[in-house]
Amino acid sequence: MLAIAASLTSMVAGYTEGDQARQTALADLHGRARALRETALQLADEDAVASKAFGAAFRLDPGPEREDAIHRASVDAAKASAVLGEKAMEAIEDLGWLASHGNPALIADVVVAFGALRAAIAGARTNVSFDLSSLTSAGTDLEEVREEHPHLWETVMRLSQALERIDELTASVDEKAAPTDGL
Repeated sequence: MLAIAASLTSMVAGYTEGDQARQTALADLHGRARALRETALQLADEDAVASKAFGAAFRLDPGPEREDAIHRASVDAAKASAVLGEKAMEAIEDLGWLASHGNPALIADVVVAFGALRAAIAGARTNVSFDLSSLTSAGTDLEEVREEHPHLWETVMRLSQALERIDELTASVDEKAAPTDGL
């Protein structure tokens, strides 16, 4: 979903024109979107590896080895999803800029990109939360998890705030993208 959002962002930036100052901003934004698309694909592969290890840990026979494997795999999976979510958050304001300054004929593509970006961030938030809560299967309570992994815990909060920002930006342009007058 992050790669889709980055691709749409890149496309809208590529089809947007403006004065010299705006062209510089567009070129920078376009470069960030292209780089994010590549990074997103790499991060998806890394997340798949972490997810595979996560599943393998839960298939081990009960005992201390299984508990240690679940702990390591849960933290690694949470970290992989957190990195993906953090990269996704970096794209929000670029899409917001395009919503205000991009080619108006492509506003629907901006809204679709917001949807894809929202899905990427919601998925990352859900995965980080779930992976952290998996640590409780070995007897750790959530307060201990929060204390042991404050950065990951904070990432969940930032991802939630990012979803609110996307919703705000989408709502501000949705009527331009999908006018409903007369329906």
